[in-house]
Amino acid sequence: MHPTENEPPPQGGYAEIRIVSATPEAARAVAEVIRRRFAGTEQRSYPAPGGGTRLHLTVDTETAAGSARTWLATSRPPTGTGPHSEEP
Repeated sequence: MHPTENEPPPQGGYAEIRIVSATPEAARAVAEVIRRRFAGTEQRSYPAPGGGTRLHLTVDTETAAGSARTWLATSRPPTGTGPHSEEP
């Protein structure tokens, strides 16, 4: 099944996302990043025309998947994991 321009759009507040990649692992990695930001449905995976993987998921654009953190916050090491100020 290939997507067509005749498909009805998802209901309000939802978005359909299609990821096409050379490997299933790459498609899942991208889907995981999207799921960290948006609540969504279970993903559906299909073979892509000409090889590769096509992954579909529906996300709720009005509901966050949890506490979203900025890239700056996620790039910093967690507090309390390094030496204390009085330690060498």
